[in-house]
Amino acid sequence: MASTATNLSLTPLLPRLSSPRHHQRRHLATHSRPGPALRIRAMTSDFANKFLGDFGARDPFPAEVESNFGEKVLGDFGTEHKILIPKASAFSLAQQDCSPVSPSQPPMSLEDAKALLMKVVGWRLLDEEGGLKLQCLWKLRDFKCGVELINRIYNVVEATGHFPSLHLEEPNQVRAELWTASIGGLSMNDFIVAAKIDEIKTSDLAPRKRVWA
Repeated sequence: MASTATNLSLTPLLPRLSSPRHHQRRHLATHSRPGPALRIRAMTSDFANKFLGDFGARDPFPAEVESNFGEKVLGDFGTEHKILIPKASAFSLAQQDCSPVSPSQPPMSLEDAKALLMKVVGWRLLDEEGGLKLQCLWKLRDFKCGVELINRIYNVVEATGHFPSLHLEEPNQVRAELWTASIGGLSMNDFIVAAKIDEIKTSDLAPRKRVWA
């Protein structure tokens, strides 16, 4: 079978100003078929869903899931809907206050700790014989900057009443560990304090980048 060659001609994007008939045909064409702007609007939704996902979506906080907030909606379609305010624990960790922990309270499970670990930056879990701990390391410019970071951490956590174990290690490293000793593991207080520490400015204490000529 003989192959058939197809020739494609590309119409210039800009009309010639010296051709009034071309302007007339172009004017009629815009009323007879959807223009590029209409086609772009039509594909925006599909494009966003395929490549960008849902705008403004986020995973619910553990406290929101536990409170069954989805079942606490009053009203029917077409009426005013009232959603009950979620528990305080559903808000940002850094905005929460530490609460007293009873020695009889069981420590946080590894599964729950891994879920909350996604909400703090730079921290990792340590599974030691004494129980789970949170640990964070900072590499700083020098020993003096390490002392400054420890002072900043203390100023932030002093009001919480829940203090991390801080270690200034030569030559320029600070190590912080968090756990609730009274229950032998992690509690919500540890993640609240970790989130507050995350908000401390450290860019001015970081090692200077070497610039090569």
